[in-house]
Amino acid sequence: MKYLVYILPLMAGLTITTQAGVNSQLKVAVNNQWVAAFISFLVGTIALALVIGFTRQPVPGMQQLQQIEWYKYTGGLLGAFFVTVIIYSVQQIGSANVFALVIAGQLLFALVFDHFGLFGFRQSPINWQKILGVVMLIGGAWLINRKA
Repeated sequence: MKYLVYILPLMAGLTITTQAGVNSQLKVAVNNQWVAAFISFLVGTIALALVIGFTRQPVPGMQQLQQIEWYKYTGGLLGAFFVTVIIYSVQQIGSANVFALVIAGQLLFALVFDHFGLFGFRQSPINWQKILGVVMLIGGAWLINRKA
């Protein structure tokens, strides 16, 4: 079970890439990236509501929800932006190109967030190995996106 924490993110990568293909096909079917993203989130919302209901997960009350800082509610907005950008971009430049750039961007900002301990992340200072790793990943993204 201790390897599950490593296997699950790998599987998340599979689902994100698959989601990009499925959602881009949905965009073609409905001829609108915004509608495709909306449908994607609606289906996900319904699925999560069913899981919460069937597994009887505790749901916070209105008083508890009102005490949460406003920015903590922006995760869905960020997710909507991400999904919509992927729906738009993946048909333009392809899956490998899009995700090379996404991963490079993720790691670049993950270093910054970890370094400063932003958004509740465990603080982990930037060092030369991490910088080299990100530079190599950005170089890899460049190689993947480079026209032969």
